Amino acid sequence: MKKLINSPDTVLQESLDGFAAAHADIVVLGEERKFVRRRQLVPGKVALISGGGSGHEPLHAGFVGLGMLDAACPGQVFTSPTPDQMIAAAEAVDGGAGVLFIVKNYEGDVMNFDMAAEMAGRDIMKVITDDDVAVEASTWSTGRRGVGATVLAEKLAGASAERGDDLATVAGVARRVNERSRSFGVALSSCIPPASGQPIFDLPPGEMEVGIGIHGEPGRRREALGTAAHIADLIVEAVVSDLAPAEGAEVLPFVNGMGGTPQLELYLLYGEVERALRERGLVPARRLVGSYITSLEMAGASLTLLELDDELAALWDAPVHTAALRWGV
Repeated sequence: MKKLINSPDTVLQESLDGFAAAHADIVVLGEERKFVRRRQLVPGKVALISGGGSGHEPLHAGFVGLGMLDAACPGQVFTSPTPDQMIAAAEAVDGGAGVLFIVKNYEGDVMNFDMAAEMAGRDIMKVITDDDVAVEASTWSTGRRGVGATVLAEKLAGASAERGDDLATVAGVARRVNERSRSFGVALSSCIPPASGQPIFDLPPGEMEVGIGIHGEPGRRREALGTAAHIADLIVEAVVSDLAPAEGAEVLPFVNGMGGTPQLELYLLYGEVERALRERGLVPARRLVGSYITSLEMAGASLTLLELDDELAALWDAPVHTAALRWGV
C-alpha cells in the first residue's frame, strides 16, 4: 500500500505540525504536541476538550475553534491519548468556568479521560457518546461505540458554551444530543494502518461489511454489495427503528464518509437517505454530508440521525469556525 509518509514512526508528529501550520489562524499546537488548542481562548467560557486515536481526521483536531472544541488530544493511530495529554490540555484552556470532556465510548478513551479528570484538580464534567446501534459491545468498547454523535455533540455543546452557558448546561446539551442520536455504518473496504502496512480485515470483492466500526471492528454481518438505494434503506432502518422518533419529527441526517469514499458517492447516498427518511414520515431540517469521522482510507459510509428540537436546531445554526466546519462567521 502506497502512503504519503516519511516514516511510520513519525506520522502523527509530522501530521500535527502540518495541521498547525495550515490552520495557524485557528489553532496552536501544545507543548510536545500533547494537544491542539484554540488560538483565541475566551476567559470565563466553559472549555470543551475531546480526543482519541489518530486516523479519524478531521476528528478531533479539525473541530477545534470558535463554536466547537477548545482543545483536542490526539493519540497514535487508533490508540487512545494518555491522561497527561488531557491534563495538559485542561490546564491550557480552562478559562475559569469548568471543563467538559466529550469522550467516545471506547475502553481506552473512557479509562484515560476518567484518570485525567481525577488527577487534574479542576471542575470537570464528562459526557460519553455511545450512538452506534450496530453492536452492543466489541473488543474496543463496553456497550455501544461512540461515533457520529460525537461530532454533533461537539458542535451543539460548543455553541452552548460559546453563548455563555454554565458547565452543567453545556454538559446537558451534549447528553441530549447523544440520547437523541443513533448511527450505523457500512464498509466497502478495509483500512491499512501505516505501522503494519496490512489491511485490518479481508473483505472479498462484491461484499460489504454491515455495521462496521471506525477501527475496522466487524459489524453485524457481511452481505453482497447492494445499490446506494439498498444501503440507504438498510442504514435508515437501523437507526430509525432504534431511535423511534415521533412521526413528523424534524431530524438532522449526517452522512459521513469513512475516508475513501468520494463526495460524488456521498451526495448520491444522501439523496437516497433523505428519500428513505421522508418515506418514514420524518423531516430532514438540517443536514451534514462529508468525511468527518474517517478510518484512514476505508471506503464506506455511515448515517447518524439526530432528532432535533428548537434549541438544538438553533445551536446547530450558531456560528462555527474550525478547520473542518465553518459557517455563520
